[in-house]
Amino acid sequence: MSRYADIVLPLAQPAYTFAVGEAMEVRVGDAVAVQFGKKSVYTGIVWRLHDIPPRSGTAKPILAVVYDKPLLTELQMRFWEWVADYYMCYVGEVMRVALPSTIKAKARCEEEFTPYIPKRERTLRLVKEACNDEAMAKLQRRAPKRYSVVEALVAAGGEIARSALDVDATTLNALCKAGFTEWGERDFVRDIARTKTLLPTLSEAQQRALEELRKGLSTKSVALLHGVTSSGKTEIYTHLIEEQLAKGNDVLFLVPEISLTTQLVERLRRLFGEGVTPYHSKLTPVQRTKIYTDLISSNGGNLIVGARSALFLPLDRLGLVIVDEEHDSSYKQTEPNPRYNGRDTAIMLATMYKAKSVLGSATPSLESFANHLSGKYAYTHLSERFGGVEMPEIIVSDTVRNVKRNERKRHFNKVLVDAINERLERGEQVILFQNRRGYSPYMECPECGFSARCPRCNVALAAHQHQGRLVCHYCGYSEEKVTLCPNCKSEMRPMGFGTERVEEAVAELFPQARVLRLDGDTATSSTAYNRIIGAFARHEADILVGTQIVSKGLDFADVTLIGILNGDNLLTASSFRAEERAWQLLMQVAGRAGRRDKRGEVIIQTSEPEHHIYSSIGDYEQVATRLLNERKRYGYPPYTRIVRIMMRSHNSGVLVEASISLGERLRNRFARRVLGPVTPLIDRVRGEHRVELLLKIETEASYARAKAILREEIAKLRTDGKAKGVTIICDVDI
Repeated sequence: MSRYADIVLPLAQPAYTFAVGEAMEVRVGDAVAVQFGKKSVYTGIVWRLHDIPPRSGTAKPILAVVYDKPLLTELQMRFWEWVADYYMCYVGEVMRVALPSTIKAKARCEEEFTPYIPKRERTLRLVKEACNDEAMAKLQRRAPKRYSVVEALVAAGGEIARSALDVDATTLNALCKAGFTEWGERDFVRDIARTKTLLPTLSEAQQRALEELRKGLSTKSVALLHGVTSSGKTEIYTHLIEEQLAKGNDVLFLVPEISLTTQLVERLRRLFGEGVTPYHSKLTPVQRTKIYTDLISSNGGNLIVGARSALFLPLDRLGLVIVDEEHDSSYKQTEPNPRYNGRDTAIMLATMYKAKSVLGSATPSLESFANHLSGKYAYTHLSERFGGVEMPEIIVSDTVRNVKRNERKRHFNKVLVDAINERLERGEQVILFQNRRGYSPYMECPECGFSARCPRCNVALAAHQHQGRLVCHYCGYSEEKVTLCPNCKSEMRPMGFGTERVEEAVAELFPQARVLRLDGDTATSSTAYNRIIGAFARHEADILVGTQIVSKGLDFADVTLIGILNGDNLLTASSFRAEERAWQLLMQVAGRAGRRDKRGEVIIQTSEPEHHIYSSIGDYEQVATRLLNERKRYGYPPYTRIVRIMMRSHNSGVLVEASISLGERLRNRFARRVLGPVTPLIDRVRGEHRVELLLKIETEASYARAKAILREEIAKLRTDGKAKGVTIICDVDI
């Protein structure tokens, strides 16, 4: 009987059927090489084995099984299927983000196809027959150094990796020549042996929170740890981690930003040894592949610290998932598919493995807080900073008033200038926050109003003084910075200000201060990020200027002043989440001040000092309650789920017609739950025009049924030929 296999390829395509050779041993979850199309050879995953031939054509044969072990377990496959179904994409698209690139080998022909082969390590093996009592006694008398190596081999069960032996090659070769040992080779074995854990001593409040978490997790699968900034949430995490590792279970510790992993890994390694493994996209493909393939053979006891991609690692003994800063928008993947939310996906992963989830934040997302209020999540609140340190004083400074009184210097109100000078005199440090990188958002001619725009995107080009160029922050296009208007030859002026311009102003106003800048232009890698953070921590600079990177996970003892230079631009986003995210960001930035024995101060510059967001800083429940009431009244998450249907095309006419047609089709099925089509604020990116529709689904309605209808109507639109050349993407849970 003929055998066939459904193979998932790393493409936005369904699984394809291939023939299995008579002598070929293939298992579900295996990685295999297959020819797809006329020339290309891909690595695919065997998803199903059966005896049903394809409906049309002849099935191509599987060329080879790539690895000696399956890459996926049955549970991982179920997890991939859930991600693909929930976030409305193909399993092949999940494969693209789930597996390291070297595992997904691709070539133009079979001869070129060279999959990653896990490196084997050289070992020293004991030849037990040669190690009789007489020989060992003689070796101990004549060569005690060689004898100690044999003793170590006996204690280790007869084999040790060469890299683990701190012994010169001459000694080892002499042992082999004498017949006591021999050289061998084996698959790389991760050494996750841990040092004796000396966990941090918890304060009374922390210990109480830990007990509440344990109690909550005994009856619920998810717990929310709501702790103010600098309350010591990480110390509580370490006690939960130790409990799981002691059982031989795996722990997954997620952070929103790659840059945060280095500091956290160093901190955790001091407690748990080298078994702490970082995993994120800044590692090389070979490093990520090695971690993945090593974990396949692991027996548990791993502590993985990583960004959202770490969710797809093979952790068969998962006992605990921690999602730190669970509110952070970085957990939501925006490009490409699957556009998944790392927090929500982590909770589902833990549920599938019957593990527990702990979500931590000083400013929990409204979704998580609502789940606590409904009783779905266990809840613990840490309301005081570690060591009894006071929360910072918040000062709101009126920018308009300062301008009228001629008290504003460059981008600084008088109260902030005076506060910075006071800190510099006392030898303390300052962080200045401006949520725009570059020199200025755009350059404009004061006479005719001309501003340079990206030829591929409908946005102005941002000025970068250091590079001497104008740059598009959407597609990366850049051109030489011009000083004269090409229309009327007037001098171009920078409009607004970014971190680069702030850095320039600081140097002018505070010439005695040493300044560092931390943003997307300076922190281009983990190394660069750590270099800047390390220099500031060593007090090699007095002032740190940065974007929202400075709001996350930083702890500097001598920072007593935070200056938020433009609170207004945090409130201008068109998203229904704008106020929630602005408030969270203000709270997180403010939390960097006064984290030791000195009370901090936060100065917020704004043209709207009476805005309620500033008066409510520090009162989470007041803000959350008000925003939840507004969301409920107008039908927004967490009381509805929203799918954004993004439509893109180089042909604007076809796009408009297709979007109107889809909108009508959906309204016939969903009535008033459909909003749009509308053009987004940025309506053209990389030469493609954009249109969006929103589909609201009440939480009590069937989400699965709604998505099935949406898929059906999109398929009909394509069948009718009205969406030719139009890309349609569904972004779930925006």
